Amino acid sequence: MNTTPVVLALHYQNDVLHPDGRIRIGLGDQDPAREALIAAAGRLLAGARADGWPLIHVRIAFRPDYADLARNTPIFRRTEEIGAVRDGEWGAGFFDTLAPVESKREFVVKHTRISAFYGTQLEQLLQLLGARTLIVAGVATHSVVESTVRDAADRGFDVWVAADACAAADRNVHLASLASMGLIATVTEADRALEKFRGEACT
Repeated sequence: MNTTPVVLALHYQNDVLHPDGRIRIGLGDQDPAREALIAAAGRLLAGARADGWPLIHVRIAFRPDYADLARNTPIFRRTEEIGAVRDGEWGAGFFDTLAPVESKREFVVKHTRISAFYGTQLEQLLQLLGARTLIVAGVATHSVVESTVRDAADRGFDVWVAADACAAADRNVHLASLASMGLIATVTEADRALEKFRGEACT
């Protein structure tokens, strides 16, 4: 049985994490919580690379004219209003310290809905990798992370959420989302997830 986890890194993009980004996550440039999030995400990605685990970086991006944006939800209407995550522009690119590297074990998936599974090749890619276990992290906790985690659980994956590598603009919303996901996933911290699966690989 393949026990090697696949890490899903969701929306670590300039418009989301950079101080000059259009969306942001409610964390100021000098906010310690922002630095803690970036540090935890960095450790998760570095640990996955050190152990040779597959990494799938998921970004959200729309055409510059937003012709591929679904306007049935307030969050996407707001995305268009503020001119965020337009494909080919800086904002839709990956945040520098959390960006993919050139490797046969790293992949990039682009999506245009809430869940990273909807309308993408993510599930086929996971099947190709023989994945059974996912470690999920990203921004925002209550939107792309929770939606993707729920989809993954329904598809039969064993899902772990690296809580300290996730964030939302409202801390209470972040915590409520983690509690909700605790019904269908193992909610832990990035370092503990790394230790757990690194330990399994050594047994």
